[in-house]
This record gives sequence, structure tokens and C-alpha cells, in this order.
Amino acid sequence: FLVLIGPVSAYGLYLSCPESVQVGLPLKCSIDSDFPPGTTFNIVLYQTQYTATQVKSETVTVQEKQQTQYRLLDTTGLPGGNYKVEVKFIGADEPRLRSDSKTLQLVNIIDRSEELTITSPMTQNVADALRIEGAVAKLGSGGVQLEVRDPDGAKIYGPLYIGTTSDIRNDDGKFTQKVPVTMPGNYEVAFSDAKGYISTVTFKVVSPTAAPTAVVPTTTT
Repeated sequence: FLVLIGPVSAYGLYLSCPESVQVGLPLKCSIDSDFPPGTTFNIVLYQTQYTATQVKSETVTVQEKQQTQYRLLDTTGLPGGNYKVEVKFIGADEPRLRSDSKTLQLVNIIDRSEELTITSPMTQNVADALRIEGAVAKLGSGGVQLEVRDPDGAKIYGPLYIGTTSDIRNDDGKFTQKVPVTMPGNYEVAFSDAKGYISTVTFKVVSPTAAPTAVVPTTTT
């Protein structure tokens, strides 16, 4: 018996991500493919310090018009270092790839959080908040950018640059800024400079504590 096997179609898939991103910012990757609509695969972020360890995963399904799709991979809390983003196929689609497809991207995640020192209290009274004081290592008088979000996530300040003064001992850039707030809760302050994002710090703002009622001693006659 002769069995006639038709040609197997080959499809293209093209993954593109930035070569580096700073910890705390999303890693934005684009995916182009001419696989048939409905084809589904995973975009996986691996840490590759010693062995490949999966840390994030997003699902992508090809749509009817096969348009470019984007996925944001959260890097919050990840250690700095070398990572890779890879397409992981569901089923037997990988053998059908065209030779020019790109399914893997190496990424360097940069952690600058150690460059930032906060000297104002992390917990502050609402009447005095929000005092944002500290220094950025080796920044000198280069200026630092602040963005403040309230407990509901709404932006209440910035992003705006404020001036820094150079510490003559080590050339750190010292800063101080007061952003008045009116309610207790957690406030997130994002710091950046000319080189990009540095870190995000959470300040806790609390209501004034009521003064204790004085106890008047009673005397027995």
C-alpha cells in the first residue's frame, strides 16, 4: 500500500524582549506568529544564575488576524542577574517552526536598589508626612526623580526631578522633599535618575495616637 503524506506546513514565531531591564519594571516582550489562530503557547521567564529556574509564565494564543501581541513579565522582587525568556510549546508545534524563528531571548535584570539610602522614618505621623529624605550613591548633584502614589494607587506627586546636593565624603547625592498627605496608609515612592529607574520604597503613614486619659487617684477616708 502506498501512503501519500502531504507537506507539513512550517510556521514562524518571533519573540523580542529588551536585552536589559531594571528590577521593579515590567519586562515587555512582543510575539509575532503566523501559526493558525487558536494556537497557544507559553512565554516563560527563567533565572539562569546556576540552573534554569522558572520564575514567571504568561500564556499567548494566536488570534484571527495574527497581530503582534505583547506580554508584561513582572520583575518586582527578583534578584539582579542573568535571565532568559523562552517560548514553550503546548503539544507538538515546535517541530513545525521555520528555521528563522526566534524563540529565546537572553535578558539582564539590573538591581539598583542598593544605591538608594532612606534616612527619613519609614513610618510617619500623618500630621508630619510625607518626608522623603535620603541619598543615591555617587549621584552628586545630578538630581533624582520622585513619583508618589497614595494607598489607592493614585499618583499624587510627580514624576518630578528634585535637586540633590553632593556629599563631600563620598559624592552621594543627598535629597529631601516634603509631599503633604491627608490620610493614613501605605505610600509608594518611586525613585529614578538620568540612568533610569532605581527602586520603589513604601512609607507607612499612621494617624496620630490619642493621648492616654489621665487616671486620677481616689482617696479613701
